[in-house]
Amino acid sequence: MSVFAKAPASGSLRAVFTGIAMVGVSALLLTGCASGAGTTSDDTSSPAASDDAKPITAGDRDLTLKIGTILPQSGALAFLGPPEEAGVQLAVDDINAAGLGLTVEAIFRDSGDTQTDTATVSVTDLLSQDVSAIVGAASSGVSKTVIDKITGAGVVHFSPANTSADFTDYPDDNLYWRTAPSDLLQGEVLGNQIAADGNATLGMIVLNDAYGTGLASSTKAAFEAAGGEVVAESLFNEGDSTFDAQISDVTAAAPDAIVLITFDQAKVIVPTLVGTGFPGDKLYFVDGNLADYSADFAAGTMTGAKGTLPGLDVGGLGDFTDRLLGVDATLTDFSYAAESYDTVVLLALAAYAANDVSGRSIADHLRQISGGTGDGVKVTDFAAGAEALANGDQIDYDGFSGPVTFDENGDPTEATIGVYEYADDNTYSRIN
Repeated sequence: MSVFAKAPASGSLRAVFTGIAMVGVSALLLTGCASGAGTTSDDTSSPAASDDAKPITAGDRDLTLKIGTILPQSGALAFLGPPEEAGVQLAVDDINAAGLGLTVEAIFRDSGDTQTDTATVSVTDLLSQDVSAIVGAASSGVSKTVIDKITGAGVVHFSPANTSADFTDYPDDNLYWRTAPSDLLQGEVLGNQIAADGNATLGMIVLNDAYGTGLASSTKAAFEAAGGEVVAESLFNEGDSTFDAQISDVTAAAPDAIVLITFDQAKVIVPTLVGTGFPGDKLYFVDGNLADYSADFAAGTMTGAKGTLPGLDVGGLGDFTDRLLGVDATLTDFSYAAESYDTVVLLALAAYAANDVSGRSIADHLRQISGGTGDGVKVTDFAAGAEALANGDQIDYDGFSGPVTFDENGDPTEATIGVYEYADDNTYSRIN
């Protein structure tokens, strides 16, 4: 079942649910969701939209686009690094194989987490190599530590996985973009799912950073709007290794369900929580910890637990998944691989449209090639998009992560949030 919600003009996010239990994937339309939003993606009547939507006349191309990545090779989100880097590399391979006058060079670096200065070191290195764009970080908290350094250098900062709502109106000179939706969406889907499952009370164990507290806030709002009550909310900090106090605080309130808004801290929290007698099928997960735990927990530990993840079901995208495995045969999770692939293709198409690889020129064309300023020729790969641009056509790129249509803040205006369930072997699959 798909549930579509369009944000009202005030910018608030209020999905329409009619008492039907929400399962599977929920796709929400967020045209103009930001506070103070101007022209929406389906409005081409304003002067700004009309100017942006003029067809691009392209000449011959001989461009080299150098991008860097700060994706997690270490730290609390290290499980997301391999699929994201595979998505980047596959896009680079496809673009270069097209032979259409634009070559992409990728430099892979580690983002670490907020407990280290790894991201700052990596960004300094990448900027010294004159990259036009930096892809990452996966963690919203990490991106916050380097966004000023990146955008201040006139370089595009483009994350495939940042979901904090704080980035929507961040003063980034229009140089920050993302293919992942705001956590206002994921929290809405998650909160309603927990309520639809018949839970009246909810406990929350939450990472105390922009990602954790933001997602907790939107989840709580949705759950309580659906008639539920959040009876306990306990925070922890990045770097904490024991969570007995948080578990005690939340279980003491005897909630019907508990949502874990964490990164890999779930590997410690889950067995301890279940060990206290809390039922594994009453646990809920989010994109930061929805992972394959088959090698971590005893069989049956979390059978029936559910979680949410932005994006299409990458594991079911057939050839795309197979091709990712061709890049990295060790992949077991595919979270944000599609968003990472689309990030690189969007950067390349924007550079191709501008006939310029400077960060400013790329940023100035990203919304246009996504279809965010009006109609265009639908394209689903770099080769088709580049050929259309060379013919002077406007394009509207839709990728493996779904329709990518940017608003004026660099946020996607459409998103799909998948709902997943764990099996006895502690692996997860989408609910259909």
